[in-house]
Amino acid sequence: MSSIEPDVTEQRDTPVVHAEAVSRTYTRGNGGGLLRRGSDATVVTALDGVSVGISRGELVGIAGPSGSGKSTLLHLLAALDTPTSGRVEIGGTNTATLSERTRSRLRRDHIGIVFQRFHLLPALTAQQNVALPFIEWGIGKRDRQERAELLLHRVGLGDRLTHRPAELSGGEQQRVAVARALAGEPDLLIADEPTGELDSEAGANVLDLLADVAEDRAVIVASHDQAVLDRVDRTIRLRDGHVVNDA
Repeated sequence: MSSIEPDVTEQRDTPVVHAEAVSRTYTRGNGGGLLRRGSDATVVTALDGVSVGISRGELVGIAGPSGSGKSTLLHLLAALDTPTSGRVEIGGTNTATLSERTRSRLRRDHIGIVFQRFHLLPALTAQQNVALPFIEWGIGKRDRQERAELLLHRVGLGDRLTHRPAELSGGEQQRVAVARALAGEPDLLIADEPTGELDSEAGANVLDLLADVAEDRAVIVASHDQAVLDRVDRTIRLRDGHVVNDA
């Protein structure tokens, strides 16, 4: 669980995640295969010299057309990948210096991720789905049930503890996913198209929740939806691997 505890006066000034002059290239064969070497290989630049920072208390959007580098940047900021050059720091730790195992631990303890698809286990109740991360931390059954219940109350689903995903609306399922992502009290929450499969009202409710979450942590929302981007504090816009606007 999170152990990054900056001074209160610095929370909104010190980036939780910072990318500096980050580039990411991939090697592809002419047939489209990734990481193929040889005379027919070509280098594709997904990101080129990108610098961004997100601090506690910020709800930041990331936008860009297909091929802009948006997904690549998200993967780097989530410590799912490392840059070819430049550096990404999470809580002051350079992710490129970590082994895959240590990066996995960094993600577990400091980063929550919410996807467009909810990725809930259909056989488990909302409470059981939210409690899953606590098993990895070795937390006892009674304690993890209580923590999961508190998280579901926080996202407005205190009356849905025993409901399975099929018994929940799309918006409710996404709120369960947010509660699960908050299980480790992460410093950084990354939501990738979190309203993409929701109607307008359910999407607005999820955005309200993310805005509340951003009061005491950094939240990144990647979206193509201008209605979503209108709700964030600022939007980082990408095109052809470059930041074209950050305001």
